[in-house]
Amino acid sequence: MSLRPTAQLLLVLIVSTTAQMAHAQVMPAGAKNTQPDGGAPYTVMDGNKVDAMTLQGWKTWRALACERCHGAQQEGLVGPSLVEGLKQLTKDEFHTTVIYGRPEKGMPPFGGSKMVTENWEGLYAYLKGRSDGKIKPGHLYPLDTATQTQATGVNR
Repeated sequence: MSLRPTAQLLLVLIVSTTAQMAHAQVMPAGAKNTQPDGGAPYTVMDGNKVDAMTLQGWKTWRALACERCHGAQQEGLVGPSLVEGLKQLTKDEFHTTVIYGRPEKGMPPFGGSKMVTENWEGLYAYLKGRSDGKIKPGHLYPLDTATQTQATGVNR
């Protein structure tokens, strides 16, 4: 057995674990968890006003031109429908897919993109909101701080 494949696997595991730890969210004292038991990872009002993280996820979607494969409304083209896919895909599965890709199905890995590694959770939130039918297709706008605090009870 060659050590090279084993070393590569070990490196992938270390990078994956490190990335997951780096993205772990620590709640400030007194803050309310807006995602209890699998709740929504986004805040949305009027279908097109979203929290800052979700807005950054939408900007990531646009910057990387994901619509080329997944469609402008995430309905699927040569790539699968994300509106349907995010109904079943877990956050961890989404992370793995985006970072490592699915080359056998034509999905490239985006782990080398700083924009993706820094904003994958926002991208997940945006797509989950689309999948849940809470975020409308089209342009998104930021929630103002007062509106966001009213909607979530958390001042982010």
